[in-house]
Amino acid sequence: MGSGRVLHVCEHIFNLVVAVLLLGAALFAGYSLWDNEQVYAAASGVRDSLLSLRPQEGADAGPSFDELRKINADVVGWIVLDGTKIDYPVVQGTDELEYLNKDVYGDYSLAGSIFLSTQCSSDFMDAYSLIYGHHMAESMMFGDLDRYLDADFFSKNSSGRLITPDAAYGLEVFAVLTVTSSDEAIFSPTSWKKDCSGAVAAVAGRAAHIREDVAEKIESSPGEERIVALTTCSSEGTQARTVVLARLVPQGDQDA
Repeated sequence: MGSGRVLHVCEHIFNLVVAVLLLGAALFAGYSLWDNEQVYAAASGVRDSLLSLRPQEGADAGPSFDELRKINADVVGWIVLDGTKIDYPVVQGTDELEYLNKDVYGDYSLAGSIFLSTQCSSDFMDAYSLIYGHHMAESMMFGDLDRYLDADFFSKNSSGRLITPDAAYGLEVFAVLTVTSSDEAIFSPTSWKKDCSGAVAAVAGRAAHIREDVAEKIESSPGEERIVALTTCSSEGTQARTVVLARLVPQGDQDA
């Protein structure tokens, strides 16, 4: 076989290998896109099915926690942030990993659930409560927390609600910041069980945006105020977390 013929055969084999590799890459990309769409479709389906079970404030106003807890006894609350699509039940598992990849129905889900840290009291009576949720596109789960980093959005959106089996609260968003996953002021809720003023003081100087009047009210009333910290992954790095802090306002005291 001449050298030219050998060269031609080698080129043919090379082109065939490249074609196979390109086809494999295309098939993998297509599968990844389909798989990603399935994850979001599943998360959206779970959310939509649960919205009809959102407990209402006030007697006989609509679905009760009893109905929601027939689905999952681990449900401890329902959280809503106005101006976002955050409108979910809050669960609390036996450890911090249980609901990382499990939905409210108890099924495996990459979207997981919105869940309260096991270090916190399930009735939200601690001065500081920490709630986790995955950061997802299309405003799913806690994907909208990033919106508070925008100054205009933060200035126009500060309200929300937290409903528990025993009480209903207004939420007054007062700070947003980006921290590392090891930040003790945020991720050590047992440090602030009785007094959250120290947590507020610890993050005030680092906040991307803050409502100083609310922060000062909390700091000047040690042991009297309660806050929730909502946290999710950040695009700034694998160890970065976006955190939104909100003050709990008992129903009927929204002007307090």
